[in-house]
Amino acid sequence: MPYTTLVSAEELARHLDDPSWVVVDCRHDLANPDAAERSYRKAHIPGARFMHADRDLSGPPTGKNGRHPLPDATTFMAKLGAAGIDRTKQVVVYDAQGGGICVRLWWMLKHWLGHDAVAVLDGGWAKWLKDDHPETDVVPTPAAARFEATPREVAVDTDFVGMHLGDPWYVLLDARAGERYRGESESIDPVAGHIPGAVNRFFKDNLRPDGTFKSAEVLRAEYAALLGNAVPERVIHQCGSGVSACHNLLAMELAGLPPGRLYVGSWSEWCADPARPHATGAAP
Repeated sequence: MPYTTLVSAEELARHLDDPSWVVVDCRHDLANPDAAERSYRKAHIPGARFMHADRDLSGPPTGKNGRHPLPDATTFMAKLGAAGIDRTKQVVVYDAQGGGICVRLWWMLKHWLGHDAVAVLDGGWAKWLKDDHPETDVVPTPAAARFEATPREVAVDTDFVGMHLGDPWYVLLDARAGERYRGESESIDPVAGHIPGAVNRFFKDNLRPDGTFKSAEVLRAEYAALLGNAVPERVIHQCGSGVSACHNLLAMELAGLPPGRLYVGSWSEWCADPARPHATGAAP
């Protein structure tokens, strides 16, 4: 059976020499976009390929489509093939941000392109090092493969979000840190605050103190309390740019709940138009 949500550091270590497994390093620093690739070249999990959140996991931003719009599907699938990924591979993704970056690739592969055999390394780079697993500076040269898929309609756009503002049948779940959600600070986007009606669930609240995900039972109880009587399928996940929002989507899936849909443009697209409403402070 493939791993479709999480994989442990111990399990990955047992498969480092397995040619049917592909590891992808997705470390990223929003404040210094080139720093993570430099870190990767100094040390990474043996065999891991590197994919950049801006260049590989996103398309070109226009100033109106958010900071991390989805890339062209054909272009992205060509990059997957160049990394040696085809439909037969078990893919494992990791980062050093509590999973807040690599979940984007997990979502793109599993939900957007329908490749179930993809999992997040539980605990990420920090847990890998803490458990004393090997690291290397050798950059692999993978044999080219061919990845083919038909993208699914699993994301929503700004018009959809706007149409459902105030709709009690939908829940807009904002994965940003509380101070950004409340508009108390904003170091990335030009406007502070959140989409009116959004509920805050900081993605790191899905994790234990050691950086691994909470148990399915704990996550199920926390999301049940958060969503109340709302139907999980009607949760719209968003964050600053459609990246860390995927963390909450994964957490819901771990909890055994239908994960809902992703608003890829998120706050960075929403706030690009000053005519769109926004709110500050805590949710009522």
